Amino acid sequence: MKVQDFQTYDIYYDPEGDFLEILFGESPKEGHSEEIEPGVFIHKVDETGKLYGVGIISFKKRPDILKKIMKKMNIDFPLNITP
Repeated sequence: MKVQDFQTYDIYYDPEGDFLEILFGESPKEGHSEEIEPGVFIHKVDETGKLYGVGIISFKKRPDILKKIMKKMNIDFPLNITP
């Protein structure tokens, strides 16, 4: 999946909580999150199971995690996000 497939994406970072969240396209009315490894969550549409976001707790402590997760999820993300 390429991020370019979406018309929009939002990036949110909370420096106090050290939480990064990236949402692809618009958030669905019905969705859920799954923790795929400690502190890393993927957000999926309930109806289709399609991925619509990624959330990472303690992002500063593990800056390479975003690239690892995107690669694991087969997502081509055009930005390099570093803490």
